[in-house]
Amino acid sequence: MKRFLVSILIMVMVCAAVPGSLAEQPNAAGSPLPVKVLILPKFEVENLEGDFPGEAQYYYEAYLADAEAFDVPHGAPGTKLYYKDGVALCVLGMGKVNAALTTMAILSDARFDYSQAYILSTGCAGSAAETTVMGDVFLITAAVDYDLGHHADGRDLADPEEISWFHNADFDEAAVVILNQALAEKAYALVKDTPVETTERTRNYMLHAFDGAAWAVRDPLVLTGTTVTGDNYWKGAHGHANALRMVETYGCPDPYVTTEMEDVAVARAAQWMGLLDRLIVIRGSVNMDVFMVGATPESLWSDAENMTLAVEDSVEAADIFPVSMKNNFNVGRVIIDSILSGEF
Repeated sequence: MKRFLVSILIMVMVCAAVPGSLAEQPNAAGSPLPVKVLILPKFEVENLEGDFPGEAQYYYEAYLADAEAFDVPHGAPGTKLYYKDGVALCVLGMGKVNAALTTMAILSDARFDYSQAYILSTGCAGSAAETTVMGDVFLITAAVDYDLGHHADGRDLADPEEISWFHNADFDEAAVVILNQALAEKAYALVKDTPVETTERTRNYMLHAFDGAAWAVRDPLVLTGTTVTGDNYWKGAHGHANALRMVETYGCPDPYVTTEMEDVAVARAAQWMGLLDRLIVIRGSVNMDVFMVGATPESLWSDAENMTLAVEDSVEAADIFPVSMKNNFNVGRVIIDSILSGEF
C-alpha cells in the first residue's frame, strides 16, 4: 500500500510539472510528432480557407485542410498550430514582438520534433522603388532591424533632406541576421524560374506612378535580397533612403528589396533555438515603399477604408494583393514539395 501511494504521488508530481493535462496533449504518451516543414505566415484576413486570401490561406488549403489543431502553450489566446503529415502551420501575429514570442513558443513545444524541420517564414511586403515591382516574390538572404540605431525627425535635422537614421555600432550584433546562404542559394535555384503574375490594373498603376520608367513596367520576377523589418509601418522617400543606408552599413550579402514587420524577429528566434540554418524566408510584394499617385500620409492613413492592403481595391496596393499571395504560394510550394519528397 505504501509503494502504491508513493507511485500515485510521483505521478501527480510529474503531471503538475507538465504544462496542461495529458488529455490536452494528444501525443504526450508517445513520441513527439515529426515536423518536416513549419510554415509561419503572420496574418489571415478572415477564414483559413474559402474566402479572400491572407498570408496563410493558400498554404493551409494545400497542405493542412482538416488538419489537427493544437493550442500553442504560452502563445497568445487562441493561437493554434495546425499539423498534418509532417507539415505544421501557425499564424504568428503581426509585429516583431508577436513574431518572436510565438516562434519561440512553437519551437519550445515538446509535443513536436523540429530537429529536422525547415522553417518557411512567408508573407506580404512592401518593396523597394527603383528596383522592384508589385507582384515580385523574394527569397530573402538577410534581415535587418529597421528600428535599431537612432532615428531623427527630419524637421530636427540641419538639412531636412539628409538621411534621418544614424548608425550605432553597439546595436550591430542585434540589428542584422544573415541567413544560411547555401540554403538560400539552393532554394533560389529551385524557384527562380517559377512563373509569377500581375494584373492589368497593377501594371497601369505602376506605369502611372513612376512615369513609365523601365524598371516599373517590367514583368514580376522571383528575386533574392535583404529585407528590412520595422514595427513602424513606414513609407516614403526618406524611409527608403534609410533602408538603403542600413543594408549597406551592415554589409548584407544582397541589396535591400523588401520591408515588412516580422522576419528579423523570426530569424532571431530560430537562431536562439539552433534552427537558423534551416530558415527560409519568402515575401511577395503587395505595395511599394514610397508614396504613389499623389498619395500622402494624411490621405493614405487617415482614411480607414484605405488603410488596409488586403482588399481588392486598396488605394495602396491596386488589386495585386490576392495575386501576390498566390505568387508567394506558388514559389513556396516548389520548396515544400521538394522537402516533403526528400529531394531538397
